[in-house]
Amino acid sequence: MKPFKLTSSSLLLTSLLVGFSSCNHKDLCFDHMHQIETEVVFDWQNAPDANPSSMAVIMFDRNLKNDPIRYIFSGKKGGTIELPFGEYNALTINADLNDWAEFRNFPDIESVELYTHDAERLQAYQLMPEAVPKVRGTEDERMAQPPGMAWSSRTDSVTLDADDTHKIITLYPEEIVCHYSVEILDVENLENARGEIIDGTLSGMAEGFFHGKKCATDNLVTMPFTLAISEDNTELKGQFLTFGECPHNNASHILTIYLFLSDGSKWYYSFDVTDQVHNAPDPRHVNIVVHGLVLPRPLQSDAGLHPDVNDWQTETVDITM
Repeated sequence: MKPFKLTSSSLLLTSLLVGFSSCNHKDLCFDHMHQIETEVVFDWQNAPDANPSSMAVIMFDRNLKNDPIRYIFSGKKGGTIELPFGEYNALTINADLNDWAEFRNFPDIESVELYTHDAERLQAYQLMPEAVPKVRGTEDERMAQPPGMAWSSRTDSVTLDADDTHKIITLYPEEIVCHYSVEILDVENLENARGEIIDGTLSGMAEGFFHGKKCATDNLVTMPFTLAISEDNTELKGQFLTFGECPHNNASHILTIYLFLSDGSKWYYSFDVTDQVHNAPDPRHVNIVVHGLVLPRPLQSDAGLHPDVNDWQTETVDITM
């Protein structure tokens, strides 16, 4: 079974911009230069629990004479391809990223960037991103959808000589996204919030990931997520994936939650969690904890005063660790 193969840079860029599509195992383009049978092996020692449904390998000509060539393999094991002789740098990433992934900056391997598209709605209350207020300092940040699971690897100086008859390329994919969790504990009056989940956002996150450089980008975005309300109405907990912090941008991180109370009033609360993010023991697994949030009691129908549901009411909360 042959892998899906693209040799045109325009086809490559177009397909990557719309996400990695599924493999139909047909050659779309045939090279007429000398081909070498090449075995691609994915060694998952750095991510033993990974289980992508497909993997892509992109071969970049080290001499920049030819366009990058992309192959897609079903499953996670790899397979055999036919590759023109030459000198290459190889980049791999899982190809099952259709729902969220965007790519740019081809064909430079150093600048190939994975990022996510704009968040269309906040999930809990189906609010448009532009309909919710932003905390001071985050106004210019794009609200970007959190990424899904992604694994990547790079191998340089792959040389295929004209007299080679068989070549093996081994790649070692590793997880490139970060796991963030948020806990808001000891919440009072949470039983008055509408629904079983509420919306949250975290500012100052990296917009994307440079595969060739193996690091996050320096552009800042705000990422939305949801928090579930505990059965006893005392806790909010949520988790989501990010590309982590920007490596050269010492950004602040503001956690904001948005909720509707049973009286129709809209509230948002912001917490400066910069220290918790910066000082996390494991930057790839960050746990943010806030204690002691007190929500207002909703107004009773006979109280003679009704909130304006068009206005958000806000409070900045000092964190109790």
